[in-house]
Amino acid sequence: MTTLLRGSSDTLTRDALTVLQPGFVGTRAPDWLLRQVAEGLSAVGLFGRNITSPAQLAALTAQLRAERDDVLVAIDEEGGDVTRLEVRDGSSFPGNYALGRVDDVDLTREVARELGRRLADCGVDLNWAPSADVNSNPNNPVIGVRSFGADPRLAARHTVAYVEGLQAAGVAACTKHFPGHGDTSVDSHHALPRIDVDLDTLHARELVPFRAAIAAGSKAVMSAHILLPALDPDRPATLSPQILTGLLREELGYQGLIVTDGMEMQAISSTYGIERGSVLAIAAGADAICVGGGLADEETVLRLRDALVAAVRGGDLPEERLADAAARVRALAEWTQRARGARTEPGAAAQEGTAPGSGIGLVAARRATRVTDRDGAFEPLTEAVHVAALTPVANIAVGDETPWGVAAELVRLLPGTTTGSYAAGTGTDALAADVLADAADRRIVAVVRDVHRHTWMADALDALLAARPDTVVVEMGLGLAEPRGALHIATHGAARVCGRAAAEVVTGRSAGA
Repeated sequence: MTTLLRGSSDTLTRDALTVLQPGFVGTRAPDWLLRQVAEGLSAVGLFGRNITSPAQLAALTAQLRAERDDVLVAIDEEGGDVTRLEVRDGSSFPGNYALGRVDDVDLTREVARELGRRLADCGVDLNWAPSADVNSNPNNPVIGVRSFGADPRLAARHTVAYVEGLQAAGVAACTKHFPGHGDTSVDSHHALPRIDVDLDTLHARELVPFRAAIAAGSKAVMSAHILLPALDPDRPATLSPQILTGLLREELGYQGLIVTDGMEMQAISSTYGIERGSVLAIAAGADAICVGGGLADEETVLRLRDALVAAVRGGDLPEERLADAAARVRALAEWTQRARGARTEPGAAAQEGTAPGSGIGLVAARRATRVTDRDGAFEPLTEAVHVAALTPVANIAVGDETPWGVAAELVRLLPGTTTGSYAAGTGTDALAADVLADAADRRIVAVVRDVHRHTWMADALDALLAARPDTVVVEMGLGLAEPRGALHIATHGAARVCGRAAAEVVTGRSAGA
């Protein structure tokens, strides 16, 4: 392996390639990606479409490093609802909100360290996580259970623990979404959110976890595509010199890597376009351009490379700013190389509590589960049930390819169990009638996700409970609605492991580690 570039690109072109973090399609690196890595591309972003198993992922990262051993391999692996490592099965780890509900920073640190160990074992060395957003808006359509909670101090201490855990495993943390995406009612994948708060509120709420993460040594910070008029009335944070340079660099003193959120998200692409947006982001103080969730081809890489080069040559982007950004990318790559080398030194041992099969995710999910027994007389179920999942539309960050709920576990624990997914659009009475018909004489387990945000879901649940008061309710979102049902189980997240913990409550049986 070699870190030498084999192409003929000049320094400017190499720097432009260095600041890009693109994605691709497939489970092996395509020829065009390997060619760009050889030319100077210093980072690659992985998504669920790129991963089928740990062994396949390890082979993929080895293929990339055979081309260039200092390439950064990044992933969006939050655990919980947002998983790429286990995109087809659901995560083995509860997400941030569940960890915040337990409020044990040692547990959060151990969960992050075990997740980091699994990523590092597969050759991934930069994780676009954790989410440090303070979820102060309970109707937030994109953050929700991805946040540790609505209390800034709680979010701060768990963000620190998560950063420490990941980086102890040799994986660089990327704390997001600066300066805070929690108080939004718009998903920046679709449009530009606006947060109208004053500076005092921003400092007392949104910035508290980020200050803590910076003090803890977070190797990277990801910007948010949000407009904060109190800081910059014209440009979203990702494109704002006042926010990225003035606030993050100068006021908060952060010297690590600044990564943008996905540039093809509508909050940027529909207004600025990805080429101009990328130039403005680097000029504002960002060091790395994340792209590839939706645009994942060589043309995108070349367009962004050429846009950055043209901006420097045209005087719209100082060459020193691009060189500084590239230098920060290379510095992080050097850190990850040292971390990777330390892991492979003779005699290096896994830290206690992070060995394969430690089951820390299930331990955490069990501790996060809250049970309300209406009459105090619930008896664990021993016969087949009907699982009715009242399914909302998943936001883009979560995706709709990752299974959620308790059905798989209950089918395993209670053979003969039937399942159904029910969505908005059929009307309350018709939906309830469908569930009752499908259930026949089986007990109903109704699974919901943020029932407080969805009127159709709340109405359907009321209709089911009126017809079948013995229905068990499993809430896998924030759990802000009043508990109802013969038994109410709040898991505070929809990861596979949260479903497993809920199934244990329903059946009174251990689902195993």
